[in-house]
Amino acid sequence: VQLQASGGGLVQAGGSLRLSCAASGRTFSLYAMGWFRQAPGKERELVAAVSWRGASTYYTGSVKGRFTISRDNAKNTVYLQMNTLKPEDTAVYFCAADVDPDSMFPPTTFDSWGQGTQVTVSS
Repeated sequence: VQLQASGGGLVQAGGSLRLSCAASGRTFSLYAMGWFRQAPGKERELVAAVSWRGASTYYTGSVKGRFTISRDNAKNTVYLQMNTLKPEDTAVYFCAADVDPDSMFPPTTFDSWGQGTQVTVSS
């Protein structure tokens, strides 16, 4: 599966951005999707994940209540709505797919990765 992330940019603290990740290739609706981020000097972290039907979601603690992950299987796209952004949200954001149908949720491994999109939040 090929993934293409978009929607990053520069925003002031308190602002919002919506990231999109368009998928092509294998059947998008069959696998869980996740958004990761990596800030300079830090490890990559799973920010949010959504199950294949969208019934289950996962958020890391620092974004709960501010970020919302969703998917539109008809459009082969997963979204990350980011509200009340903070400077510490600044990072390169990646989308990823877990194509293993037997994986637990949230997935612990992801098989396919998109290119990153830069999110910069100014104070």
